[in-house]
Parts: sequence; C-alpha cells; structure tokens
Amino acid sequence: LPLLLEATLLWLASSSHHPFYNGFYYNHIMNDKDNGQEKVVYFNGAKLVVETSKDPIYSSNGANVTLPCRYHYEPDMEAKRKIRIKWSKLRDDYTKEQDVLVAIGKTYIAFGDFRGRAHLRQAGRREASLVVSDVRLQDDGKYRCEVIDGLEDESDVVDLRLQGIVFPYQPPHGQYRLNFHEAERVCQEQGAILATFNQLFQAWSEGLDWCNAGWLADGTVQYPIHLPRKPCGGLHLAPGIRSYGPRHRHLHRFDAFCFSSALKGEVFYVDHQAGMTLEEAKQSCQDAGAEIARVGQLYSAWKFLGLDRCDAGWLADGSVRYPIAKPRANCGPAEPGVRSFGFPNKGRFGVFCYKER
Repeated sequence: LPLLLEATLLWLASSSHHPFYNGFYYNHIMNDKDNGQEKVVYFNGAKLVVETSKDPIYSSNGANVTLPCRYHYEPDMEAKRKIRIKWSKLRDDYTKEQDVLVAIGKTYIAFGDFRGRAHLRQAGRREASLVVSDVRLQDDGKYRCEVIDGLEDESDVVDLRLQGIVFPYQPPHGQYRLNFHEAERVCQEQGAILATFNQLFQAWSEGLDWCNAGWLADGTVQYPIHLPRKPCGGLHLAPGIRSYGPRHRHLHRFDAFCFSSALKGEVFYVDHQAGMTLEEAKQSCQDAGAEIARVGQLYSAWKFLGLDRCDAGWLADGSVRYPIAKPRANCGPAEPGVRSFGFPNKGRFGVFCYKER
C-alpha cells in the first residue's frame, strides 16, 4: 500500500465513532429566522444515506454470512471522492467498539479475529456489504456500517444472530463458585461462550426456566423464570428474566449461562458392557478417532441434530449426562432436555464422543 493510503486506513481503524453522523459542525445549522427550527445543510448539496437490513441476519457456527449495507445520495449524484468504509462491532458492555474492517476503494484491511475472514462485497454500485467466513460464536452481535465521503459521515447498524442454544453451567465443585472470568473460561472449555442477554431472552422465550443466577457476557447476573415460585424471586413476580444487575467481576460468584451454536461435526455414543471409568471413556473416544464430547457439543447435538439417547455417558468435564429429544418412560421428566447425573466420583458409564466432519 502507498504510505499515505496505509496511514489513512490505520487512522480510520483507530478512530472512535460517535453517534451516527459527523454532523454537528455542518448538518445542524439554525435557520436565519431564528425560530428554533433546524434546517439541514450539506456541503455537496446532497444527503448521504446508509442502509442495512432492519431484520436480524441469522447464521451458525462455521458458516459464511453477508451483512448487507448500501448507500446512496438524496438527490442522486456521483461521489467525487473515493468513499471510505468502516465496519465495527458494538460491544454488549458499551465499551469501545471493535474494529472489523476499513476500506478505501477496493483496498481494505481487516483486524483482529476478523483478519483473513472478512472482506467487502462490492458486487453492485454503492454496495458496502461485509462478508464474514467461518463464523465463530464470538461473532454474534451488532455491527455498524459507516460510510465516509469527505466530511459526510453516515452509518447504520445490522444485527448478526447465531442460531444456538443457551445452557446453565455449574462446575464440579458446586453452585455459585465462579467469578466472571472463571465463568468465561468454563464456557470456553465446554465449547461455548458466555451468553448475551439477547441470547438468554431468546432461550427464555423458548421455555428455559432456571432458578440459579448466572453470569452473562456483559458482566450482569440474571436468570430466566417461567413458573414464578418462592425461591426464584417470589410468587408475586411475573415470568421473565430476573436480574441482579452488574456484579463485581472478581469478588462475586455465581453460575454461568453458556451459549453454543451448531456443530461442525457429530456426537455419538460409545459403550462397553461393563461401562467405563472417565479415563477409559476418554481412551475409547480416541480409539474411535474422536475426542470426548464437551457439554456445549452435547447440547448442540440435542437441539440441532435431534440426538436422543436414554443412556448416561461421560463428558469432558467429568459430568455424566444424556440427551432426550422424545420424552418417554424411564428417561426422566416429561419435557425434552439434557439430563444430568452431576459429577460422580465413581461409577461406570458409556461416553459421548465428538468427531469433526
């Protein structure tokens, strides 16, 4: 890249963008009548308009997705300069936006985890759509498409939502033992990430009812209730998401709500007549060219692949669980779900293995 272009791209990537236009200095100018009404003045005589999808864009783990973004002028005109485009990801905790990509013309730079996975789709006139390949769990969220034409600066936001499942998680040593950073780690160890509020709300709307409070990605602690009861906020409260609000990320301890999406592989069950210890179960998965499944992988296989097995099996965290898609006698409650036997110190069971396709 020429040095000037490279410097411009780096400045554009590092600059923070405050609200939706850079208009205070030139867009909002009081009219001559001084009657309290505003008139809009544009240096080039045309208004720059940026449009993205008003509906969420849905994708899944490992897929490719396009976040649409187009711009135009009112009245129509041709841009006299090279248009600059910046994509950024908004954070759930409202801290500084994450830089995704900046571009001038057909030259672009992607940043961080998006390097090598993000590029612009400029197939049509005045298109600035973002293409993300190999979508990851962390990609879920809101993205800002910003178009800059000289001093004109407009943007719009598009929502990328991964199709997934939220599951509550307690570590082997019991309830309410995780600070925020430990909750982040245990979710990652189970093939998942800490859920966002929107993901928890979606899970609640689909029936999730859980009386133990857990960390979310924004540092708040909440829990979903469908059936109000005394231990869960009281009988007088309506169904909904109960919130403790933001908690101290080091000192306070709760459970975690983890989020996992569709799998790139398959989960299958392996058993021996006499059952297996945890170490024997891990070896059995390796012998089958796989690895012992994580909790998030079992939940994903249950939700997205309809995995149904009325046999308890070891998982990577030392827990014993089994997935039921079609409830029946001797297989637990009347509702579908992933049943848990906890973390047995001894015992012999089958094992759930995971293998990449």
